[in-house]
Amino acid sequence: MTATVAVPGSKSLTNRALVLAAQATGPSRIVAPLRSRDTDLMAAALAALGTGVQDDCGDWVVTPAPLTGPANVDCGLAGTVMRFLPPLAATAEGEITFDGDEAARRRPMATVLDALRALGVRVDGDRLPFTVRAGGAVPGGTVRIDASASSQFVSGLLLSAPSFTSGVEVLHQGAAVPSMPHIEMTVQALRAVGVMVDDSVPDRWWVEPGPVAPWTTPIEPDLSNATPFLAAAAVTGGQVTVPHWPAATTQAGDAIRGLLTAMGVAVELGPNGLTATGPAALQGLDADLHDVGELTPTVAAIALFAEGPSRLTGIGHLRGHETDRLAALARDITAVGGLVEENPDGLTIRPGPLHGGAWGSFADHRMATAGAIVGLRVPGVLVDDVATTAKTLPGFEGMWARMLGREG
Repeated sequence: MTATVAVPGSKSLTNRALVLAAQATGPSRIVAPLRSRDTDLMAAALAALGTGVQDDCGDWVVTPAPLTGPANVDCGLAGTVMRFLPPLAATAEGEITFDGDEAARRRPMATVLDALRALGVRVDGDRLPFTVRAGGAVPGGTVRIDASASSQFVSGLLLSAPSFTSGVEVLHQGAAVPSMPHIEMTVQALRAVGVMVDDSVPDRWWVEPGPVAPWTTPIEPDLSNATPFLAAAAVTGGQVTVPHWPAATTQAGDAIRGLLTAMGVAVELGPNGLTATGPAALQGLDADLHDVGELTPTVAAIALFAEGPSRLTGIGHLRGHETDRLAALARDITAVGGLVEENPDGLTIRPGPLHGGAWGSFADHRMATAGAIVGLRVPGVLVDDVATTAKTLPGFEGMWARMLGREG
């Protein structure tokens, strides 16, 4: 298999750009955004609050306006919507009610909601559904949180801080914050629109109040969404190129380069993009994925075909994602004959004979793509709901088929 697979824009960058554009001093054009369920939900939520969000030849033109309620926000299963929007909604006037999918109601939310209460915001509820009773302004100031369950708690507060009267100082107190590249992405996004951010002290972030310039930066390809296609090359001994891979980025998905290399995959970043060429034999991996936990399902799928055991650690926080990803991976790997040990903080995967079977997606896009990777080598693997990939990558099925030469 030799293929070139172009992936659309980053979900993480798209939703950060939308939140910042809603606070800007003038209209923004968000170029090459991801259009998926998560980003459409963010756009719809901002529109419900009064922001103008218009499609223009695939770009989004965002026109700020005073935020008002009453409004209902559908979060779906999008962590960025349920955790980024409440702080912004708190700067509106009126009641804003948040709800989402049944599975979203189980995701932890108290950290950001308690933080808003500490900043003087009235909030009813600790999980979806909840209501923000916005009074038109958030005083801001210093807030102490435990963000060890998700970096999104920090990012959500920082992104709306320019609109708080006194900005915000976020102090993290607890175990290490996971997915730190996502917080760095938030900091860089704020700076890109002229906001002053001080992150010079570990576990402390200070965002000054002040104007937000219109967003002007094109959205990078979503590197995490690209990883299943690179994994396809790894497990089949083929070659896949992803065009427009950035030479420097804050996206966590960029870490796939080092992980694939450690497993014996040839990885080259050149003028045509990032190219992965699968080896004759994959090597096992011992990796702490604490900062790049979203790559765990992809790496676990590759590890099933390695010659030695793989130990994936530092990812206990994945139990609070769309599903308990560690338990879900253990269940699916076992269902296809794999040898896996589920630990409180990770997984140990050992090589062994595999067979066909049901692979559950658990309404989780990354679980679905992991099953697609396994199915490349194991006949009879059936992913129960591959359509859940539309959460972040609409059209995944067609892209996968074209990569394999089965369509178009």
